[in-house]
Amino acid sequence: MRLFSSIRQYPVIAATLAVGVVGVLLLVAGHPTLSYWLVGGYALAIAAWQAWSMIRDLLRGNFGLDVLAVTAITATVLVGDHWAALIVVLMLTGGEALEDYANARAHREVSALLERAPRFAHRATADGGFVEVPISEVAAGDLVLVRPGEVVPVDGLLEGEAASFDESSITGEPLPVEHLHGDQVLSGSVSQQKAALIRASLSAKESQYQQIIDLVQAAAESKSPIVRLADRYAVPFTLVSLAIAGLAWYLSGDPVRFAEVLVVATPCPLLIAAPVAFLAGMSRSAANGVIVKSGGVMETLSRVRTVALDKTGTLTHGHPVVDLIEPANGTSADDLLATAAAAETFSAHVLAKTIVSAAHEAGLSVPAATGVEEATAAGMIATIGGLRTAVGNAGHVARVTGHQPPEAPVPPGHIAIYLGNEDGYLGRILLSDQIRNNAPATLRALHGLGVCSVAMLTGDAVPTARHIAEQIGIDDVRAGLLPADKVAQVAELPLGPVAMVGDGVNDAPVLAAADVGIAMGAKGATAASESADVVIMLDDLSRVATSIAIAQRTVRIALQAIWLGIIISVVLMLIAVWGVLPAIVGAALQELVDLAAILTALRAVRPGPTERELSHQLGHTAAPLEPVRDEPLELAR
Repeated sequence: MRLFSSIRQYPVIAATLAVGVVGVLLLVAGHPTLSYWLVGGYALAIAAWQAWSMIRDLLRGNFGLDVLAVTAITATVLVGDHWAALIVVLMLTGGEALEDYANARAHREVSALLERAPRFAHRATADGGFVEVPISEVAAGDLVLVRPGEVVPVDGLLEGEAASFDESSITGEPLPVEHLHGDQVLSGSVSQQKAALIRASLSAKESQYQQIIDLVQAAAESKSPIVRLADRYAVPFTLVSLAIAGLAWYLSGDPVRFAEVLVVATPCPLLIAAPVAFLAGMSRSAANGVIVKSGGVMETLSRVRTVALDKTGTLTHGHPVVDLIEPANGTSADDLLATAAAAETFSAHVLAKTIVSAAHEAGLSVPAATGVEEATAAGMIATIGGLRTAVGNAGHVARVTGHQPPEAPVPPGHIAIYLGNEDGYLGRILLSDQIRNNAPATLRALHGLGVCSVAMLTGDAVPTARHIAEQIGIDDVRAGLLPADKVAQVAELPLGPVAMVGDGVNDAPVLAAADVGIAMGAKGATAASESADVVIMLDDLSRVATSIAIAQRTVRIALQAIWLGIIISVVLMLIAVWGVLPAIVGAALQELVDLAAILTALRAVRPGPTERELSHQLGHTAAPLEPVRDEPLELAR
């Protein structure tokens, strides 16, 4: 069965082998002329077919390296070495099978991800049982059973008992994560020791894991112009090969010498090595949680000289944390935080959630609040401990309680939440955004990779931007920018190509405007954004440096594979000039040249020394940095 499958998949290879077998049988039977006409005629037919394909490419403006193979086949047949011609035909037609094999090896991480995608789900039925259905039939609201070791097929909420999940393929967290009843469970995570019940919040198509799968599939199938790297060498290599072959003919006066030179000048290393290297590099990137959408993007990424970064959510975590608690006299820090949490529990505002989370993490007992009201863009009002209490900005507290908070400067980069009640002013809580711990190490790594300038493009005030720049090593600070301003600033950055790193949604215009747009920490629909050329699926800034290191190694290996093929071919051609390399031997040696070039290209699927060193350096995060400091920020609700 496997034999018939191979014949169906590669019929021209099968036909070439069959012609060779029949030709040998005719020789054994004493019919050398018939053997010559069969083998030679078949070789010329393949050469004509390849020539017609080459002419069509030329009419479309694409130069094809097949001119060498076509000329070699024709020349060897005309000088009577039809067996050498058949070997060249086998090499030419076998290139597709060799490329398929190499691509399969190069795409092993991507293939593993695609094969891991669930195709079926165990959906609950009305009678309390479960039935296996195609994943496309799961809708929001369905109850799904996920058995131990199975991939969670849809985003949803955990029902029933607590369960642990392996989320490493989604978040990069290496240890199992425990989820309680009602917790959000990510599609793509793997259920651990026991079965889990998931109430789907989205359909499979809308869930983030399927979005990532779609993105990976699109990258795997992209027919990007990655052969441009080889095309740069195509015309010179062809001209040099024909010149050497012509010189051999001229010096020897024997046309056989022309054929002997050309059979070792066939172009498979140029045709296959570069695409295989790029596919291997894209696969290597996918294994690191980075999706590069095309080989053309990877080539540009390898040449990046300026990296521009958004601040919020890229250099910082993008969400506030409680940094300082300043209680008034007679109030403790714990009481102040618990009182604030009592009122903020009833608000959906991001600042309110920060305060409530901080109180819970501190293990505080939050008092009950009644008569809760929310004043838009001001704060909360509630009765706590029998006293009318206000939480929010200073003016709001003064209006509600009649007690004006004392004037005190707000540290730059902080948001102040004031508290007061009928008895007086209670104190304030200062929130701030935090710089990512691995930001300084990442920027040092970028400089080590040859990035000449790291710029920050942010809408924040200049003091914030400059303070962050001083802490983490930003070279070029451009602050106070609107989205349209960021697009203009990217175009003005002096050293290109420019890579812009942002969140993939708010930064969509500038990601599209940069030479390479990198969406960091993007999942689901965000990951599928067409504005980004590179999607980092993990919320990890260091992957920017890793992606550039992989791109540089990929291009370097592609060039090495190309030059290896060219150098060996030229050496063999120079040897053939002196008539010491028969055409049939040269054709066989060319197969070894192809294999050497492809094996060299496949090195891109393995991590290189630079990538291993980066992983070691960036795996040890720096000590926590002080909070971002800026001018006082207004509290907006």
